[in-house]
Parts: sequence; C-alpha cells; structure tokens
Amino acid sequence: MTRNSRPLAIFDLDGTLADSGHRQRFLERKPRDWDAFFAAAPDDPPLAKGIEMCLRAAEECEVMYLTGRPERCRRDTLTWLAEQGLPEGRVFMRRNDDRRPARTTKLEILRRLGRDREIRMLVDDDELVCDGAERAGLRVVRAGWAAGTTEAMKDAQEREGRT
Repeated sequence: MTRNSRPLAIFDLDGTLADSGHRQRFLERKPRDWDAFFAAAPDDPPLAKGIEMCLRAAEECEVMYLTGRPERCRRDTLTWLAEQGLPEGRVFMRRNDDRRPARTTKLEILRRLGRDREIRMLVDDDELVCDGAERAGLRVVRAGWAAGTTEAMKDAQEREGRT
C-alpha cells in the first residue's frame, strides 16, 4: 500500500492534541488579544489521549492535521508537532485573512480530501465541525478530553473565524 492509497486520519490541534486552556484568557478580554493567544501556542501541553490516538492511527493511516490556526502560525505549529513526536503529515491552516467559521473552512477541506481518498476518521473538539462532518458521512471522534472550552473560545471559533 503506497502512502497515497492509505486512508486518512485527520486531527485538529487546539483542544484535541494541544491543551490551549492556558491561553484562552487572551480571548476573555475586550478587545481579544489574538497575537498573544497565538504567540502562547508553542507552550501548549500535549493532550495525552489525543497524542496516543494520533500515534495509533498512524499505524494504518496517513495522518494529516486540520486546524483553524492562521497560516502565520505554521512554523510554531510544525515545531510543536515534532516536539511531541507526532507523525509528519500535511498541515492545513486557515489563510491569515480568512475569518469564516471553522465549520465552514474545515468542511471545505474535508470535502476536497474526501474526493480522492478515504477519510477513516476526523478527530476534533469543535461540536459544529463534528456535526457538519457527521452530516457529510464522515466517521468523527469527538475530542472531549480537554478541560472545558470557554465561551470566549467557542465564540472565536464560530463568530470570529479565528481558531
């Protein structure tokens, strides 16, 4: 089986592999401090359950990462993934100027990937992304293992299209 014929396992980052709880405080103030929020991402502790699931999935699947983080965070994100010992894989990020909800941007990418490849699973903590992916017929693992996501984070994901 070649790399391009293996099924895909697609993992979200924040709240799935990375514990972003320590930086959600930057979203609770007005105005929200997005620069500080993303600058703190390299300090995210790994979420053991997500990391373990990703490593297990890599045994049978090609792993890819799908995040609402903006493209300007790519270098920090790739470094963080490598530091956790996670499999190399393509990382899909939002354009720096894209403020659409995560459920819109992520589902566009999932549809595109699913045209040519089997998506074995999507692992994500965003309920609206998960709902949309399930409606599209994908197998979804809802990452509920992170500490509570604040309302500010949910608002950022849905209304502000920032993460």
